[in-house]
Amino acid sequence: MKRHLTLTLACAALLLSGTPLLAQQKLGIIDLKKCFDSYWKTKQADANLKERAGELDKARKGMLEDFQKSNDDYKKLLDAANDQAAAAAERDKKKKSAEDKLLEIRQLEQNIQAFDRQARTTLGENQRRMRDNILKEIRELVNAKAKAKGLSTVLDTAAESINQTPVILFTSGENDITDEVIKELNASAPAIAPAVLAPAPAPEKKK
Repeated sequence: MKRHLTLTLACAALLLSGTPLLAQQKLGIIDLKKCFDSYWKTKQADANLKERAGELDKARKGMLEDFQKSNDDYKKLLDAANDQAAAAAERDKKKKSAEDKLLEIRQLEQNIQAFDRQARTTLGENQRRMRDNILKEIRELVNAKAKAKGLSTVLDTAAESINQTPVILFTSGENDITDEVIKELNASAPAIAPAVLAPAPAPEKKK
């Protein structure tokens, strides 16, 4: 009993001694999604990804054109192989050519499927690498600003729970460093259209 009482008093002392520390904590907030979307490097990376996706799509269309042409040739060879007006030797020759063309078509189909898989992988890896690099830059800047302002913690107001509901339900807006971070992120932006550097619009609230 004496040991239990001692532990209880010790815990109470820790809680009481921690109360002033909690009161002294200075919290900051940031809309990380807005910062990410408004950063000029994000917009540049998106443009590069779209350009790369366009190049891959163009290459795929070329492969599909070859595939379609081979299918058309195969149908012509098959019709010629079944033409009873032609000599038997000629029909056999066309039949053999049709079989070879069919093998070519199957190979082209496999090539297209492999191309699609590789294209998805390449674009996905590029997107993840871009996202990770940009988030690292933003986080380093947030850390620096938090230390300069004496903030003990910075919370992301755009964060969502596993149920896709807001993690932070209310904030007074005090110590919001979102606009400061966006301004500093875009301070080194190249000379491009002002619209590109404009902060991303806030998402509309669901009614």
